[in-house]
Amino acid sequence: MYDLLIRQGRLATDDIVDIAIKDKKIIAVAPLIEADAQEVIDLAGESYVSAGWIDDHVHCYEKMTLYYDYPDQIGIPKGVTTVIDAGTTGAENVGDFYELAQQANTNVYALLNISKWGIVEQDELADLAKIQSALITQSLATYPDFIVGLKARMSKTVVGENGIVPLQMAKKIQSECNHLPLMVHIGSAPPELEDVLTEMSAGDVMTHCYNGKPNGIFNTAGQLKPFVREAYDKGILFDIGHGTDSFNFNVAEQAKAAGIICQTISTDIYHRNRETGPVYDLATTIEKMLVIGYSLAEVLPMITENPAAAFHLDNKGQLAAGYDADITIFNLKERRKTLVDSNGNTRETTTVIVPSHTIIGGSVYDCD
Repeated sequence: MYDLLIRQGRLATDDIVDIAIKDKKIIAVAPLIEADAQEVIDLAGESYVSAGWIDDHVHCYEKMTLYYDYPDQIGIPKGVTTVIDAGTTGAENVGDFYELAQQANTNVYALLNISKWGIVEQDELADLAKIQSALITQSLATYPDFIVGLKARMSKTVVGENGIVPLQMAKKIQSECNHLPLMVHIGSAPPELEDVLTEMSAGDVMTHCYNGKPNGIFNTAGQLKPFVREAYDKGILFDIGHGTDSFNFNVAEQAKAAGIICQTISTDIYHRNRETGPVYDLATTIEKMLVIGYSLAEVLPMITENPAAAFHLDNKGQLAAGYDADITIFNLKERRKTLVDSNGNTRETTTVIVPSHTIIGGSVYDCD
């Protein structure tokens, strides 16, 4: 007997499947599974199912003052099974974050800020003495299953007078730590975007890829900067990281037309942009991708298998036998809604995404 059987769930391809779960794992996915289960959810072919949604750029260490939230506010109620905190903490406070994260029902992982206290202040990389490779190495050894990567924020307000140097230090640390995934925040210059991308390697993640700032991926004439195409082609991964200031509809539309398709969709959510916008939740960010022309089938890998691959979450991100029983059930509703980007630009949609159930390790939770 299975622990849980989801009957007649609709995939993005419109295929209908049953999903059997036992001992926190997906056991089978098939058009029909004839078996008994302790719990059955019958979707009658009307609700969609996907691998559990992964938001790979959030801020959810609740003890911070600048950027913070709570995993079970931005995760389970919103259809998100896994969140990756993107550098809120560094080597000095990641241990406390770990202890808090273990109390959450949402899966929580961390990218370790290369500055030892994380984002205690906006300019955490203005003092290079805060970047201590020995402390980082120690943290990675202590929390190998929690820390899934490094984070370096490379914009003017963060690095002060240090330019590209913090990123060069991050790359050196990365090389000493078995090339752990590295996420790099981009924003206002200096450092220039070209210098940032030159330092980055295939597999590194550039977040805030569709921001509307002058130091972004397009020039003032609306043309893609040549070095951006080179970086994309060499395998640097592009992540949305919507946030309060970092997603622009026009840039995202131009990028789509130019073939610069992000690999991952993330929110850069924290309590303020969750409560008052423009982010609100991952579903709203997905709606923004749909309204600019992406299909549901194109978007779902960007919040499941792609972030799982980018951050080596080997048991997550796929709706297949042997993977963790992390599943999101959701509906597409016909409803008029105004979507707002980080710069006040708007788009009207009539397709709203409404998560109904979040399943983590086979445990079923209702969404908001």
